[in-house]
Amino acid sequence: MSQEFVRQLRANQTDAEAKLWQHLRRKQIGGLRFRRQFPLGPYIVDFVCVGKQLVIELDGGQHADRIAEDGHRTEWLRSRGFEVIRFWNNEVLSNTEGVVAAIMRRLGS
Repeated sequence: MSQEFVRQLRANQTDAEAKLWQHLRRKQIGGLRFRRQFPLGPYIVDFVCVGKQLVIELDGGQHADRIAEDGHRTEWLRSRGFEVIRFWNNEVLSNTEGVVAAIMRRLGS
């Protein structure tokens, strides 16, 4: 996986990713640093707080067809000590404050 591919993902983020990133960037939650479209092993996760080992994944409609693949990905990340939380894109777009509050609860902030 090339750095160029990661750059393309960042440049072509979904509306939900852009909206959530506005709340995660610049250490706005608990002073913690989040990274977006970040490579972890064979995967690129949507968002991660490496210091707290928390991965945040945003799922669109296509993920309903990829339940098994997402399960393997989640298990791989968990086996390396990461907690994975998932939100639907429409949840981020319609209830951003609720999503941010759920993330803060997971972080203990």
